[in-house]
Amino acid sequence: MDVRTAVKERRSIRKYKPDEVTQNIVREILEDARWAPSWANTQGWGFYVVTGDTLEKFKKANREKILAGETSTPEIPMPEEWPEKHNQRYGEIVKRLLDSLTIAREDTESRNELYGKMFSLFDAPCLLVVCLDKGLSIEYAMLDMGLVIQTICLLAHERGLGTCILTASVTYPELLRELVNIPDDKSIVMGIALGYPDWDSPANKFERVRANLDELVNWVG
Repeated sequence: MDVRTAVKERRSIRKYKPDEVTQNIVREILEDARWAPSWANTQGWGFYVVTGDTLEKFKKANREKILAGETSTPEIPMPEEWPEKHNQRYGEIVKRLLDSLTIAREDTESRNELYGKMFSLFDAPCLLVVCLDKGLSIEYAMLDMGLVIQTICLLAHERGLGTCILTASVTYPELLRELVNIPDDKSIVMGIALGYPDWDSPANKFERVRANLDELVNWVG
């Protein structure tokens, strides 16, 4: 698979098959992902691969917390508001997802069920938790974290696996610290759901869109 194809065809997977992702495959992906760029080759990232009974315990507890309305406490704060054009793009992707699942915006019960699935990682059999050494500046190191996360997602796609970069997996970081034994000198940045896509699910087939290039680029000179 060439790079251009991987970049354009990779998408966020929101329903997975139960098939196991072997440790060897995850190791291959992370072996290659190590070569992602980072500032001055500092490689401030660290990974926790969560599967099996530990993952199932996490999914259950994570789902229960969001459906009970518990306040989220992510270690990397999420914006509370977005500028209008960004909020519009967010609303568009939510609408496409809901439409694909034939969920009406006012159908609170079905929307809550979808939130429950999201916090259960859409049934993914593997979760990669990406952490950062706390001695590094978060503001700058986030660039490195994004680079290695994108690299992991592209390498997984090349192997026929699907991924979803999920804030929902790190909304309650105390769960991960308790179940996965993540030490206090690491910041929990992001989780990546990993597994084989269920292509029969409409959640994995709706049309995606991106902003027109003219909205994004200023040509100078």
